[in-house]
Amino acid sequence: MKWKNVKKILPIIGIGLFIYLLIKLDITKIFKEIANINGYYLLISLILIFIFFITQTLKWFVLARKQKIKIPFKDAFNINLISSFYGFVTPAKIGSIIRIDYIKKYGGDTGKGLNNFIIDKIFDLTSLFILVIGFGFIFYANLITKNYWILIFSLFGIIILFSFILYKKEISRPLLKFIHRVLVPKKLKERSKELFDSFYKDMPSLGSLFFVFALNLINWIVDYVAIYFIALSLGIEIDYIPFLVIMIISTLVAQIPITINGLGTRELTQISLFSLFGVESVKVFSMSIVNMTLTNIIPAIFAIALIFAGKKKDLNP
Repeated sequence: MKWKNVKKILPIIGIGLFIYLLIKLDITKIFKEIANINGYYLLISLILIFIFFITQTLKWFVLARKQKIKIPFKDAFNINLISSFYGFVTPAKIGSIIRIDYIKKYGGDTGKGLNNFIIDKIFDLTSLFILVIGFGFIFYANLITKNYWILIFSLFGIIILFSFILYKKEISRPLLKFIHRVLVPKKLKERSKELFDSFYKDMPSLGSLFFVFALNLINWIVDYVAIYFIALSLGIEIDYIPFLVIMIISTLVAQIPITINGLGTRELTQISLFSLFGVESVKVFSMSIVNMTLTNIIPAIFAIALIFAGKKKDLNP
């Protein structure tokens, strides 16, 4: 079977797995759990989710400013909603790359936009690995096998090495020059050279990147605290530290580009890990549905409205 056909099937597998879990756990029980949700904890979660979208916007907004892309924060927030919507409906949130087309209107170009997107995604992955290494090593060092640590540190090392090569233009040039000479079609060679030069134009300083990375860590923590209050609203009783570790691991699993936004694989991972702490599968799945509704579906409605409004206004790419 050709890879292009496999790519079409993989998202269906994730949706199928999600539907299977929904049916197996009994839809009526799930709706009953959601119907009895604690409104006080849910309200706190909603406030935190709004803060999450602000910090999520802020981290790439700061990058854009350092790249001399003069975009107002309000527009950046709207663009973030739109790119999050596209990320929600694509494997590994790759659809959020649509942000590149929008920021062109504010002094950016494809190279700068790609730089902004890649740095943002590298920081996302790096933050997750640091969190899982930090909390896993501090609180669960005796429970985690040696092979697991080897795998985690190996993947983390690869990301750091790739980031270093990517950041240093003089180091990345020979590698990309080889790719340019061997793999890039002749008619695209000149365009790819322009893209390479614009990618490194106004590259943010290491100090700026450290600040953005700190914002990224804060963003993930706010996100997980919001989900923790969703868990509390559904009567899930578990300490925050093991909850955080489980959410980080399930997020890493969701980054594997085999399903739409990690749908199905994320829920299966969470159900398996939460069961170790005696949490019912129905409650875990209900938490996932509520979280998806608040952080993906409702913002997606606003994003769709912005997309249609953008066809008549300047926000349209």
